Amino acid sequence: MMETIDFSLVDWSRGQFALTALYHWIFVPLTLGLAVIMGIMETIYYKTGDEKWKQTAKFWMKVFGINFAVGVATGIILEFQFGTNWSNYSFFVGDIFGAPLAIEAILAFFMEATFIAVMFFGWTKVSKGFHLASTWLTGLGATISAWWILVANAWMQHPVGMYFNPDTARNEMENFAEVAFSPIAVMKFCHAVLSGWVLASVFVIGICCWYFLKRRNIEFANSSVKIASVVGLVASILVALSGDHAGYQVAQTQPMKLAAMEGYYEGENGPGLVAFGVLNMKKVRYDDNEKPFLFKIEIPQLLSYLAERKADAYVPGVNNIINGNYTLSNGEQAVSVPQRMEMGRTAISAFDAFRQARAENNQQVMDSAQAVLDANVKYFGYGYVSDPMQVVPNVALVFYTFRAMVYLGGYFILFFIVMMVLSFRHKLEYKRWLQYVALWSIPFAYLCGMCGWVVAECGRQPWAIHELLPTWAAVSKLNPSSVIVTFCVFLVLFTVMLIAGIRILLKVVKKGPETSDADSNY
Repeated sequence: MMETIDFSLVDWSRGQFALTALYHWIFVPLTLGLAVIMGIMETIYYKTGDEKWKQTAKFWMKVFGINFAVGVATGIILEFQFGTNWSNYSFFVGDIFGAPLAIEAILAFFMEATFIAVMFFGWTKVSKGFHLASTWLTGLGATISAWWILVANAWMQHPVGMYFNPDTARNEMENFAEVAFSPIAVMKFCHAVLSGWVLASVFVIGICCWYFLKRRNIEFANSSVKIASVVGLVASILVALSGDHAGYQVAQTQPMKLAAMEGYYEGENGPGLVAFGVLNMKKVRYDDNEKPFLFKIEIPQLLSYLAERKADAYVPGVNNIINGNYTLSNGEQAVSVPQRMEMGRTAISAFDAFRQARAENNQQVMDSAQAVLDANVKYFGYGYVSDPMQVVPNVALVFYTFRAMVYLGGYFILFFIVMMVLSFRHKLEYKRWLQYVALWSIPFAYLCGMCGWVVAECGRQPWAIHELLPTWAAVSKLNPSSVIVTFCVFLVLFTVMLIAGIRILLKVVKKGPETSDADSNY
């Protein structure tokens, strides 16, 4: 089976999806965060009647609109790739995965499309209250859209609420609520959306500090920084809390990902979390004799607390997960990867036997094959694995991106505290070096979000669906050259769109908020 796999096709298909997702995520978090910030600004205008807050809200709405338009274009292409490059995946779980995507398109997208028109063009055509509601409903629509996308992604990380139907050779939904409101989906939604608020807050503060550096629109910049710093501080603290709980969930459902995040190979009781470390790049397999680290500094017992909420709990490493022979937190004995591979092959063989018996109308063999299939289907995906090393993700990539995300997250908490204090004291406009820091913090906010997604997606490799379908079994049967061509086309297309979006955005920023003659200093 494995000899027929063209891994160049798998790699290029993964690369194309990653490329599209990367460009799409440049725009999504800013959309989610700006929706909240401009909603708060317009709410202040509604309460006070101060036209300056209206001008402030309208300016950030322009930025929102530019970002929203480009984000929609990249998102549509991303969803089409499930049918083009990942047709086996779409067939195998389309009944489940397609549901949240369909709801996202029908409910959230049309909700956004309806109210965004009122938000942009209804200032003089509808009442202040209706316009304010339209602004918040536009943001709510974007957030609901993110909810259903993240539900689909969370299901890939931890598939629940379904069963495998051998008659159709598909996984079919059994419990919609379990899929839509799984704890994994709820926490992923909170973490991802709140990280968008953080990015948008950094973005707003950075742009306002550019105005400080240019000595223009001072009052506008001060007002915007006050709102953004408060939103950013609250969001960054909640991101840290949700990230801690997400780490606990990873330990319970994807222990291999947690082991990769920590460069952790040999399990022990009460392990510490690596605060800083340098991996030994000579270690290329879990079963070689190389040490994992050249150097590391640990926080004692913190990994134990993260994984099990106890200071002295046993946390398995890569080697233990592969070899089994340890007791899980629920008291069950861990199943080794070779055993899972054997159970997976048994499930695939039983499925083939079921289909053959059905074709021959042999009910007795069908019942027997289905019993074997039901007993082993949990590890169906391992039947496509030929070497236990294939279930170990890229440890170095996951380890370093996880730390970059955490370090930057800690930096942004401090960043927002400083910006909030200085803006409310009206001293930020005089701190030129901090203004430069704020401006150059914008790309680091994007980097932080991207690192989070690298940890989430690369940490679960090789699984397209955790333990059910590896990437090489999910990919479409295509000529790799066609994927390479479309990869290059998308790279050029998305880059042109990004450059165009940035140029339009820079023009809006350089022009600044609309002002009357009386408010020319605003």
